[in-house]
Amino acid sequence: FTGKSNESMLLRTPQTNVLLIGLGNKKCISNDKLRDAAAKASITAKNLKTKSFSFNHDVSDMTNDYIEAVVQGSELGLYNFNVYKSNKKDFRPLTMNIIIKNKTKTSLTKSIRNGEIIADAIMLSRDISNLPSRDCTPLQLASRAKKISSNRPLKTTIFNTDKLKKLGFGGLLGVASGSQQPPCFIIMEYNGGKRGEKPIVFVGKTITFDTGGISIKPSASMDEMKHDKSGGATVMAIMQAVADLKLPVNVVGLMPATENMPSGSAYKPGDVITFYNKKTAEILNTDAEGRVILADALSYAQNYKPRMIIDFATLTGACIIALGTAVSGLLGNDKKIINSLFESGERTGEKVWELPLTNEYKKLIKSDIADIKNIGGRGAGTITAAAFLSHFVDDYPWAHLDIAGTAWTQDGTPKKSYIKKGATGVGVLLSIDFLRNL
Repeated sequence: FTGKSNESMLLRTPQTNVLLIGLGNKKCISNDKLRDAAAKASITAKNLKTKSFSFNHDVSDMTNDYIEAVVQGSELGLYNFNVYKSNKKDFRPLTMNIIIKNKTKTSLTKSIRNGEIIADAIMLSRDISNLPSRDCTPLQLASRAKKISSNRPLKTTIFNTDKLKKLGFGGLLGVASGSQQPPCFIIMEYNGGKRGEKPIVFVGKTITFDTGGISIKPSASMDEMKHDKSGGATVMAIMQAVADLKLPVNVVGLMPATENMPSGSAYKPGDVITFYNKKTAEILNTDAEGRVILADALSYAQNYKPRMIIDFATLTGACIIALGTAVSGLLGNDKKIINSLFESGERTGEKVWELPLTNEYKKLIKSDIADIKNIGGRGAGTITAAAFLSHFVDDYPWAHLDIAGTAWTQDGTPKKSYIKKGATGVGVLLSIDFLRNL
């Protein structure tokens, strides 16, 4: 055993088992490496059917961030979506002990608790994304938001179909028109900052199942479209974590929720939609529905006079072509937010990469019969989708994260012990780090 990164060795003794996990050069140790190592340790403990395991790090400069990462990895390594298994053999070690040199009990306890809170939020996001659409309809998701808020300092409001019609949410209602499941708009509010302080608004695309609508998708891998609600799942998880961490900031989470289904009443190519902000869009492809529902949500977000708006969406397959499945796409109109999100991505391991959003791309979505159209040409699909969204944020600072390649495991997803097959919960770590470093 040399201690190289990802190297491990199990030593069996009469009294106990000792697992050695290499982290490589000390100068290159990161939160993500520790998270991955801790996940590997908890998985090994589970496989050995041990009743407890201890994490011993005899290093005086172990930061609180590192401790949180260890706890997160230990929890996430044991994540198992087994809701539908008839024989649930999900053994978990009963106790985990953390032994850190030169840490007070109070400091250590707080870091452990914070790590648990963030891990719980990530697992919430994964659970929601992994659920099949028949068990996670828009209204069922709204009920879940209410339940999360019931014992936390969160206020949750649900707009039903009648309210959406009254307000003029033409995008959300248009996409929902083909489904028998009624849509809804989920609003979660947390006021941990100063009174009157402008909130940060998170918006999440929440398509509980996406067939593509009339522009129907191929049947291959359509089952993965249960994950098209991952943006909303991330936002709901962020709201839970923010409340549990008691962060000193005002935060709002907005989740437009619907299915995208084909039927005789579905919206069609050639239709023109009028949004909450009264702008119009020509629908050329009903499978470009995420931007259509986000348009209403982003427009509504302006009612809060926000400090900034950040949206998460499994928006474009083009993002997978451009960036693969290791990095999320990042676009926006505010360089400071873009840079801060990039730095948070580097710290947490949830990496992002900025793509350009210039006027040349915005010209590609001009419509002959409406203000804009919902798709551009063949090229730059991720950018033209963001260009569409830019029409609904006005001059407010805004960042858009396209998580189509990172929201669930696909070919090329980085091999990490704390990431399981299925939903990843991407965006939660990134956002909490971002909020903590404002």
